[in-house]
Amino acid sequence: MADAFSFSYDLAFSRNIGWVTPDEQARLKNKRVAIAGVGGVGGVHLLTLARLGVTRFHIADFDAFDIANLNRQAGAFMSTMGLPKADVAARMARDINPEAQIDVFGQGVDASNMGQFLDGVDLYIDGLDFFAFDARQQMFAMCAARGIPAVTVAPLGMGAACMTFMPGGMTFEEYFGWGDRPELEKALRFMVGVAPAGLHRPYLVWPEAVNLAERRGPSTIMACQLCAGVAGTQALKILLGRGKVLAAPRGFQYDAYRDTLVRTWRPGGHRNPLTQLALQVGKRVFAKALLK
Repeated sequence: MADAFSFSYDLAFSRNIGWVTPDEQARLKNKRVAIAGVGGVGGVHLLTLARLGVTRFHIADFDAFDIANLNRQAGAFMSTMGLPKADVAARMARDINPEAQIDVFGQGVDASNMGQFLDGVDLYIDGLDFFAFDARQQMFAMCAARGIPAVTVAPLGMGAACMTFMPGGMTFEEYFGWGDRPELEKALRFMVGVAPAGLHRPYLVWPEAVNLAERRGPSTIMACQLCAGVAGTQALKILLGRGKVLAAPRGFQYDAYRDTLVRTWRPGGHRNPLTQLALQVGKRVFAKALLK
């Protein structure tokens, strides 16, 4: 049956027209987006942007699909178990748009190839694992140095928390203050900084599922899909220069479980008194958890 259809970019993405103009759709076609990590949120980001009509991508992931990915990752099926996530994601995106130009970094990203990964990129979207501290820190620093807008949308509970870093604005490091701190400190700072409102916390019914020391935590497909909607919309606004972008130190969190949207503002980033208080509380809670 598929052989009866021939791909047409204009027809494939014609239903986008109305929310974007024909000229804007043509501009999206020529934009290049980099996504590091295409498992949980990153895989859905890629497919969302492919359906938006973005044609050029750099994607990176060194991991392969496993059974524990089935609850949330767009490319996770029994038929893809053991296959490289980046290859599967690229195939799915090309199945949406055969004209897609996708450069696959199957060994992931690190200091040796990060420059190449960001070459010619109009936007970076963070899909890295929560615990990929070194890669995330280096990636956002390089984006700031190169003037590349960078978006991270965290899947928390059954919602999404968004932080965007625009050229010339507050940087990732200025906001989170990671520096050379220990990984557990970075984890706490990321959790507190990306979602100051903490909308997801009251309905965590099994706290034992969160263990920063063991690098594990719960997840839902609802959060990943909400994140992709948020990231795709941020991408549209940034790539087309259209609409207000809430950039750091501003952000927002939407929680579908609690039917709540909160816009956050933390001037000074990690130095903000409210952030400092939240970090102190987080450290005490984490210390108690380790003693159990």
